[in-house]
Amino acid sequence: MNAPKTSRAPEPRAHIRSFVRRQGHLSGAQARYRDAMMPKIGAPYAKRLLDLDALFGRAAPKVLEIGCGMGETTARIAADHPENDYLGVEVHTPGVGSLCKRIAEMGLANLRVIQHDAVEVARDMLPEASLSGIHVFFPDPWPKKRHWKRRLIQPAFAALLASRLKPGGYLHCATDWEEYAAWMLEVLAAEPGLVNTAREYAPRPDWRPLTKFERRGLRLGHGVRDLVFARKTFGLMP
Repeated sequence: MNAPKTSRAPEPRAHIRSFVRRQGHLSGAQARYRDAMMPKIGAPYAKRLLDLDALFGRAAPKVLEIGCGMGETTARIAADHPENDYLGVEVHTPGVGSLCKRIAEMGLANLRVIQHDAVEVARDMLPEASLSGIHVFFPDPWPKKRHWKRRLIQPAFAALLASRLKPGGYLHCATDWEEYAAWMLEVLAAEPGLVNTAREYAPRPDWRPLTKFERRGLRLGHGVRDLVFARKTFGLMP
């Protein structure tokens, strides 16, 4: 792989967005649930650090979910693990509306939502060493070489995510694009604050539900690869 080689930049101030803003079809139910639920479970983007315990009303392990899609996996993980708190970050309004609907229907008290660019949320709102885990499941692979600069997992963002993890906290990525898996493996392995928990790719854990993207990839014959890295517990960068 030819992942970009850059100097370490723990706080990237400018970045190329990994998504294209598109409205998509917003159903009436999605709009209603978003309007009703976001004042209760949403956190508006702001350039100030969040008090995560105050946001959830308790002290518990905090897990960041980047790119919730339509919310099925995010809501299922939160329901299955009430001992953890989950912060979902998604940019697309239909997905936020769908996730809000699931939160209301499932009565989830341990899931909050921010509708904004995940890079800016991590950079501006999340304190250092505040997260027990980070999920990045099936991000856009941007398969054309001229678009690789749009990929979410880049050296600067890997450094930023590592800094937001507690020592021993984990970063879990999954993709059904073999070439993007190799890219992520190279980028994450080069990050000094992280260590791979497997020799290369990790086995899919039982707690991660099958997503629609994963089922689609399997139907198309794509191999799904999980990567699980942990924040180093010694020799940490300041």
